[in-house]
Amino acid sequence: MKVNRLYNPAYHPFNWRGWLDFGTGALGDMGCYSFDTIFRVLKLKAPDTVQASSSGINSETYPRASVVTYEFPARGDMPAVTLTWYDGNRKPARPPELEAGKGMGDGNGGILFVGDNGKILCDFQGSNPRIIPDAKMQAFKQPPQTLPRSIGHDEEWIEACKGGKPGGANFEIAGPITEALLLGNVALRFKEPLEWDSSSLKVPNIPEANKFIQRDYRQGWTL
Repeated sequence: MKVNRLYNPAYHPFNWRGWLDFGTGALGDMGCYSFDTIFRVLKLKAPDTVQASSSGINSETYPRASVVTYEFPARGDMPAVTLTWYDGNRKPARPPELEAGKGMGDGNGGILFVGDNGKILCDFQGSNPRIIPDAKMQAFKQPPQTLPRSIGHDEEWIEACKGGKPGGANFEIAGPITEALLLGNVALRFKEPLEWDSSSLKVPNIPEANKFIQRDYRQGWTL
């Protein structure tokens, strides 16, 4: 890790996210917003494997574009799940169910759930979910509301600080999401799929990947 750098507009105020020394790329920066919805809905935890392809990674910056595919195991009566992240100029195939002239997601991106009986398209943060095509959405009957609604990010944080219930994005929720996101960044460095052992935080099939999982702290700065 480089210790000292002079200020440069290539780093700040925004582009620090794309530098290996400072940020976690598009996946770490923006993925949490979409992954939050996906992990909650599908009750995901740690993936079994992660594989990535990209426009190219170097010793300084993250790729301009990437595709990261996660394979998650079955959970109880819920089957295994494949989750694919696209960024840069990479996009999933346009679903044939989506009517001509209609965009996928919003200006920031979107989420596409592909199921056995249909597809659900959402905006970037999981808002505005709708079944495609429109005819299926119009025929759909909303179930009764059972999930609690947020009182707002700031309000949740203040309530938790005062000893109330934990915020909706507490460590129990955000921890596994962050683990998966950052593992995707490690996968960008290798052609083979990474097998992930969450209990030991190790990649057993590619030992050289493990040096990217945790840093060696300087003496006196260990946790």
